[in-house]
Amino acid sequence: MALTVLGVIPARLASTRLPRKVLRPLAGRPLVAWVYDAARKAPDLADVVVATDSDEVIDACRALGIQVVLTSPEHPSGTDRVWEVAQGRAADVYVNIQGDEPFVTAGHVAKLVEPFRRDAGTQVSTLCIRATPDEIDARQVNKVVFGAGGRALYFSKYGIPFDRDNRGAVRYKHVGLYAYGRPALEAFHRLPPSILERAEGLEQLRFLEHGIPITVMETTEPTIGVDTEEDLRAAEARLTARR
Repeated sequence: MALTVLGVIPARLASTRLPRKVLRPLAGRPLVAWVYDAARKAPDLADVVVATDSDEVIDACRALGIQVVLTSPEHPSGTDRVWEVAQGRAADVYVNIQGDEPFVTAGHVAKLVEPFRRDAGTQVSTLCIRATPDEIDARQVNKVVFGAGGRALYFSKYGIPFDRDNRGAVRYKHVGLYAYGRPALEAFHRLPPSILERAEGLEQLRFLEHGIPITVMETTEPTIGVDTEEDLRAAEARLTARR
């Protein structure tokens, strides 16, 4: 199925766990520049744009030739920022590539878009990867369980599912990249934060609580979401090793 797919990189400057992280230097360049360059390599994306709430990020992106738009500082989530971009940029599918994911690949984007090409009824897709033993109980690592056809059942910071009888249940780490059709974006922005979303602090639960299915696709390509100083050092080491 022929689709127009737009990549959007939400890049909020006022991050809490790692202040100003989208502009933090990584191997001599701002973090957001690595994310943008990686996203541009994905052939599924017709275009890529950074969406920010900061004039400082605007200036930094323009100095590097990165396409960027200023969005409202009132948006509580990256999904809301993607929604605002969608008001002025027509596309069949919008891919949310978070501004702290410098190792996003063309393969990640292809897996996100695949359900939309396969089934016109797809509303939202996301990715998962098998969790390592250290990640299973790490509260900073989001987990996902899904059922037949990859339909998401729940997301949590706990090591779900609970392996009561130690049968070796496989746990999956949620990779925080998404693709949305426009109706799902409109619904998310219109609906108030849900009970489970507030409890877990995970915005994607708003979709599930309101009956909007999320298709989960498994990847084998690990990423490093940069949320802490330790993550930043790990990303730097990975880039150095690549070189």
